[in-house]
Amino acid sequence: MFERLISYLESVRARDPAPRSRWEILLYPGVLALGFHRIAHWLFEAKLYFLARFVNHFSRLMTAIDIHPGATIGRNLFIDHGFTVIGETAEIGDNVTIYQCVTLGGTNPTNGKGGKRHPTICDNVIIGSGAQIIGPITIGERGRVGANAVVTDDVPAGATMIGLKARSTLVPAEDWIKEFIPYGTPCDDPPCDDQGRPRRDCVEKLESEVAALREELAVMKAMLAERAPVETELQRKNGTAD
Repeated sequence: MFERLISYLESVRARDPAPRSRWEILLYPGVLALGFHRIAHWLFEAKLYFLARFVNHFSRLMTAIDIHPGATIGRNLFIDHGFTVIGETAEIGDNVTIYQCVTLGGTNPTNGKGGKRHPTICDNVIIGSGAQIIGPITIGERGRVGANAVVTDDVPAGATMIGLKARSTLVPAEDWIKEFIPYGTPCDDPPCDDQGRPRRDCVEKLESEVAALREELAVMKAMLAERAPVETELQRKNGTAD
């Protein structure tokens, strides 16, 4: 058990550059909420529903994270910050990362029976802050859900869902970089290096674009300056000059 705890704390440390020690990670609300959930889930499976709910409510009071006792959660879940809701029939795999203000919500069954109504999150998924994943859908292994996305359809393994449902974009699966980049979904051309400093090639690219825009502006000003005397002369001949 102690080895599993150390392994879990190290997995969190690998995904978050902020903590200076394992002891600090133990105070994370996501870590506390997961610990309380293990107790609540054990009580729930033992059909001690009131006690399970009591632990759930105490955990929510302490961490601002609401995990229903019936939710099934795998190993090494990392909830960064809080204000996250995970429904009763949600299933979460191993090594999943969830940022703040995420909802794994359910749909209202038309037949009045509960059943499976919350999402299934497969292994190694990253869910951005503010994302709303609704209904009995599946986020495939290594899938990514961008910040503030509203997802009501399955996301294939390795794909990324970005934006609101009304104008969402499903990015096809491809060979993403393997390293975890904190606080964002990896992109092909990140503007900063590993130390958070602007990349030199990106700065040079911006400088060249600014120079090109200045040249275009200078050409437009020259063209307007050449046209001004002609337009003034035409206005004078037509008697429309001020």
